[in-house]
Amino acid sequence: MDVTQHNSNGWDKKVEEGATYTKSVSEEIMKKSQSGEWEITVTTNKPVPRNWFPKSLSGLKVLCLASGGGQQGPVLAAAGADVTVTDISKKQLGQDEFVAKRDGLNLKTVQGDMSDLSDFIDEYFDIIVNPVSNLFVKDVLPVWKEAARVLKNNGVLISGFTNPLLFIFDDNQERKGILDVKHTIPSSSIDYLPKDEVQDYINSNQTIEFAHTLEDQIQGQIDAGFVISGFYEDDFGGTRILDKYIKTFIATKAIKVKID
Repeated sequence: MDVTQHNSNGWDKKVEEGATYTKSVSEEIMKKSQSGEWEITVTTNKPVPRNWFPKSLSGLKVLCLASGGGQQGPVLAAAGADVTVTDISKKQLGQDEFVAKRDGLNLKTVQGDMSDLSDFIDEYFDIIVNPVSNLFVKDVLPVWKEAARVLKNNGVLISGFTNPLLFIFDDNQERKGILDVKHTIPSSSIDYLPKDEVQDYINSNQTIEFAHTLEDQIQGQIDAGFVISGFYEDDFGGTRILDKYIKTFIATKAIKVKID
C-alpha cells in the first residue's frame, strides 16, 4: 500500500474532524507574534526556547517541514521569516493558507512528502522546523538526509519526535490505566493488530504510525551531517498515565556542519 497517500487521506480526515493538531492559531496569537511576542511548539506543550532561534527572523528562509495545520508556519511568518510550509495533507496546508489570508501574511505552501524534498534546491533554507510528524513515515533516515541537503551550511534543524517507549504499551490497556508492555521497536500501528482487523483499520482512514528507534532519530541526524546542540523532553500535560513515569516526546536542535 502507499503509506504516504494513506496518511495524507488520514490527515485530511483529521482536519474535517477538527483534531487538535489541525486547529490553526487564533488572531490573538498572531497579533502577539507580529509584535514580537511569539513562540511555537514542536512537541505537545513546551515551547521551543527562543534562544534556539536567531534574535531576528527577518528575511530568513524557514521551511516548516510536515508542519501543516496553521500553527508554526503563520507564527514564524508573522515574526518576519520567509516561510514555506510543506505537508502531505492538502487540507492541513489549507489551514495555513486560511491564516495567511486572514492575517495578511506572505506564506507559501507546498504539498509533499517529508522524505522527498525534491521540490527544493540544495542549501536554500536557513532554518527547518519539524514538529512531531516523522512517526508517519516508515523510514526516518531519508527525512534527516533531505533536511541536511536543503539547509545552508550552519543552518538549524529544530525537530520534535516521539520517544519509542510510547509505543511499547498496549493502547487499550493504557486507556484503562494499565501499562502492559506488548510491542517491539521498531514497528507500526498495523503490526499491533490481529490479521483480520488490518483491512478494517486501513479502510477507516486512520493514520498509520511508525515507532522509530532512538538510534535512527538521533544518530540518524548525526549521520546526515548534523551536530546536536539542544535537547529537551515533553509529555501529554498529565492527560495520560505515562506522564507519571516518563516524558514521551523529545525535541532537538541540530546544526548542519559541512566538512570539506
